[in-house]
Amino acid sequence: MRITGAEAVVQIFQHYGVDLIFGYPGGAILPLYDALRDSTIKHVLVRQEQNAAHAASGYARVTGRTGVCIATSGPGATNLITGIATAYMDSIPMVVITGQVPLSAIGRDFFQEVDIIGATFGLTKHNYWVKKATDIPRILAEAFHIASTGRPGPVLIDLPKDVACETIEYAGLPEVEIKSYQPTYQGHPKQVKRIVQAVKESARPVICAGGGVISSDAAEELRALAERCQIPVATTLMGIGAFPKDHPLSIGMLGFHGTVYSNLAVDNADLIFILGARAGDRAVRQIEEFGRKARVVHIDVDPAEIGKNVNVTVPIVGDLKTVLQDILKNVAPREDTGWLATIAAWKKEKARAYSQDGPLKPQYVLEQLSAVTTPDTIIATDVGQHQMWTGAYYCTKKPRTFLTSGGMGTMGYGLPAAIGAQLGKPETAVVLVTGDGSFQMNMPELATLVQEQLPVKIIVLNNNALGMVRELQMHFHDSRYYQVHMRGNPDFVKLADAYGIPAQRVSEKTAVRKILQTMMGTPGPMLIEFIVDVEENVVPPTRKSLHPFEGEIV
Repeated sequence: MRITGAEAVVQIFQHYGVDLIFGYPGGAILPLYDALRDSTIKHVLVRQEQNAAHAASGYARVTGRTGVCIATSGPGATNLITGIATAYMDSIPMVVITGQVPLSAIGRDFFQEVDIIGATFGLTKHNYWVKKATDIPRILAEAFHIASTGRPGPVLIDLPKDVACETIEYAGLPEVEIKSYQPTYQGHPKQVKRIVQAVKESARPVICAGGGVISSDAAEELRALAERCQIPVATTLMGIGAFPKDHPLSIGMLGFHGTVYSNLAVDNADLIFILGARAGDRAVRQIEEFGRKARVVHIDVDPAEIGKNVNVTVPIVGDLKTVLQDILKNVAPREDTGWLATIAAWKKEKARAYSQDGPLKPQYVLEQLSAVTTPDTIIATDVGQHQMWTGAYYCTKKPRTFLTSGGMGTMGYGLPAAIGAQLGKPETAVVLVTGDGSFQMNMPELATLVQEQLPVKIIVLNNNALGMVRELQMHFHDSRYYQVHMRGNPDFVKLADAYGIPAQRVSEKTAVRKILQTMMGTPGPMLIEFIVDVEENVVPPTRKSLHPFEGEIV
């Protein structure tokens, strides 16, 4: 069968079961759009290319499949960069196609020429520059394989316009054989035995679960290990959902914005499991102090992460699901010796609290949101104070139901990610929790929401400020506030109305529960703007130190 390079790309998409693509057309990528027109693949037209990547990420995270996004050359490609970097930092499988000027024009500063390979070299798992149409089947097959195996991540393919138009004899996909890329899935048996022995000898074990638990579908094994051995479980921000927050063994989120008792547990543990986590600075506040009383077990499919940030006693490279299954085959039930009672006392003493007096508190809104949603409800957040409040006060119970930007902390991620999630799980309720600052980064995607007739619910926690930056200025710059108050914010209710989306504004606590119930019962999209207290902080100003082990609340 003789077809163009662009048609071959579409054929390969269909082979891999791609049913949804997010993108924005332009001159250099038009051959691919022309081929897509006659296919069964649904294309979602976003309003800015960055959001095509975020939407593909949201889709990938809730479905477990590889997300796909496309853009043209020049600014189309460069607009994708933040979305690509966000997916890279959070280990999200994506295949990204960018258009490029013809091969003969490269290096001559033609219209909308940009070196996107060079620009994204450190932000992707791998890059390809297609120089011959006959290479397309191999490159696409390798791209999908690399993106979805080992530690997942984005793979970019730069497709020159003339290569896309070139005809080839297409006979299907070749076998993928990449000698330099052989991820390790099976953990070393000797290391597994060491872990089993360490559990047997420990009196104060703690599990720190990261996003790798979710990407490897290991939540069931994590729960089995925790319950069999009576080990409390903390999660990183990316690990939220890996372990039910309402489980008796849950000790909440770890780190800078985590619970005091989860940090106390880690600080006093004699055995710490790090499962599929980078042990980054937000989860490990003081790296030199982390695990100073403990043996540290670090399990990750990416060997580069093990020992990178913390000292590790028992390193083990492998797929989390596989390694945990091996541990469960060998580990004996463990009786708690009072460790859980100690943590329970810390929980009681150091439980999160907030004043019910004065203006409406965002924490209360999120507690009420938990009360009116189901365990299957997907929550997407943007980045800022509302992100941390959601992580702390919304009760996430299942994996793949909490979407946020962890490593990059990308404001504007939430709305397009929620769109991708809703398209990936059309029968599931999706709620975006955002702030007035983050929402304005990418709020034109409301048009995409309406265009696709998606029932995404939007909660805007409006404090008329860049709340997290303001809070950091309070803690580190003696409350010398500068460029953090959002003067000139739009009327979000009128804005939603302009898109035909019903909306309401709430400032009274007594109205919160009822309006949230109304929102969740509305068949289409809805926006609720909650006017919240600008003085409310994630980390209380009364604390003498930002070290998470000190102070009454984190």
